[in-house]
Amino acid sequence: MSEGISILILAAGASTRMGEKVKQLLPWGTSTLIENAVDTAKQVADSVFVVLGANKEEIKKAIVLDVETIYNPNWQSGIGSSISIGVQNILKLNLDQKGLLIMLADQPLIDTSYLNELKKEFDQGNFKIVATSYENRLGVPAVFHQSIIPELVNLNEEYGARHIIKKYHTDIKAVFPNGKELDIDTPKNYIQLIDKMNI
Repeated sequence: MSEGISILILAAGASTRMGEKVKQLLPWGTSTLIENAVDTAKQVADSVFVVLGANKEEIKKAIVLDVETIYNPNWQSGIGSSISIGVQNILKLNLDQKGLLIMLADQPLIDTSYLNELKKEFDQGNFKIVATSYENRLGVPAVFHQSIIPELVNLNEEYGARHIIKKYHTDIKAVFPNGKELDIDTPKNYIQLIDKMNI
């Protein structure tokens, strides 16, 4: 358990490509995608926050674990607005944290061991950002040093943390997720992951 970081889970999108189903509430193991993300995060940090937007009441009711929820009324503007409002709320609490880990609710293969790997690299203190390596870019899950967390408040509505990651490209440690970065965007993605994990 870490006192050193807080975790912000982004779960505000409408997930239109999933059809009529609320993606965050799709079954995953014995719970749902959102519960899986919250449970994973709570094993790594005491302070866990979830940004909700579309279907917020339905999703909030489904989260049985004790977690702080933050509502983004501008969720349709994009992921940057969710990060911004989430960080604004966290900064108001004046938590004594070394960093902030941002993750998504729709990457169910991201597990506690992977988040701990990110945190271990961050705790070594050699980098301002420790980010997940994708084929041609770096992204979340990522840990941001406390000194640059305020910059996340000013993110463009359409862009997530990419702008900040690019700005600090010389001060970043890349961590390879080895397939854990797969996200769920469509019913086909979901079925493929369910089959892969034999859930």
